[in-house]
Amino acid sequence: MQIDNDLKIISLYKVGKHQEALKLLMSSYQERLYWHIRRIVISHDDADDILQNTFIKIWKGLENFKGESQLYTWLFRIASNEVFSFIEKNKKFKNNIDVNHIYEFKSDAHPADMDGEAIQQKLENAIATLPEKQRMVFHLKYYEEMKYSEISEVLGTSEGALKANYHLAVKKIEEFLKSN
Repeated sequence: MQIDNDLKIISLYKVGKHQEALKLLMSSYQERLYWHIRRIVISHDDADDILQNTFIKIWKGLENFKGESQLYTWLFRIASNEVFSFIEKNKKFKNNIDVNHIYEFKSDAHPADMDGEAIQQKLENAIATLPEKQRMVFHLKYYEEMKYSEISEVLGTSEGALKANYHLAVKKIEEFLKSN
């Protein structure tokens, strides 16, 4: 399905049906890219801004897309680069995440849901303590279920380095969860 949509997006764009291509691009990728970005920068407002910049760059670059990689890895590369640019421009963002307040419980949460929420909150807090590169690798592997070869295309890093980053991220997350 994804490959079919990707081919359709590209073919619609190339034959001049830009509105249809944009609509399909947005419906296929807006939510996935948003959550990819949001998991790294945490803030909804920052994620929205980065997503908007991402889609502007995607749209401007789509005519030059050569198809040497899959469309979705190209999209995730652009989104990842935008995240890294945001973090670089906002140096204060680095190491300034209050881990204890990233994901607050909803006060009206049902007691039966608390265990799942508590686990998810602890996991997200642990992930937030990782360096940006490890956090990005972990998200792409764990949440997006990308293969190392795909992550390599997105981040422009060797598969060996990605495996090492993922392994280190998992170890740090385990240590965080054990100590908290």
